[in-house]
Amino acid sequence: FFFRLIFGTLYPAYYSYKAVKSKDIKEYVKWMMYWIIFALFTTAETFTDIFLCWFPFYYELKIAFVAWLLSPYTKGSSLLYRKFVHPTLSSKEKEIDDCLVQAKDRSYDALVHFGKRGLNVAATAAVMAASKGQGALSERLRSFSMQDLSTIRGDSSSTVPPSVTVRTSSKQSQPKTSRSASEGTGSSGK
Repeated sequence: FFFRLIFGTLYPAYYSYKAVKSKDIKEYVKWMMYWIIFALFTTAETFTDIFLCWFPFYYELKIAFVAWLLSPYTKGSSLLYRKFVHPTLSSKEKEIDDCLVQAKDRSYDALVHFGKRGLNVAATAAVMAASKGQGALSERLRSFSMQDLSTIRGDSSSTVPPSVTVRTSSKQSQPKTSRSASEGTGSSGK
């Protein structure tokens, strides 16, 4: 893993940087061929790792392959590019371009479609949450009795500044306890 990271990626990246900086066309083309071959190798490796990891010396062979690609003596990446990749891509370039354009169009359409669906789901969820939240708040407020509210009013007078008052409607101005007490005295007097 570390060998491939250092010698398969970082080393070529640094020398690609130097080729771009120096504007040496020969070096630039050499490193571009390497990156094309390395991208194909990495793609193939994703699938071969699943099926061939049991093969003896499989990982050592991959390291040897990366070293062969990099070697200035073997010029492995240039050889593979010139013999196999360039002729194949040249003959299939039109079909590949058409497939990429179609995939780009389909992906844009799919993105718009799923974006609209996602917004609809989010809007529905927000409305449902708001309506459930509002119902829960009103149920919570209904659960308070008038006695609870008057107790809160009585307790708040000592802790709340005088400018803050609790207002109730005229029908509810008298607490339940005093109403029942007055009704009790009225019935006992008869």
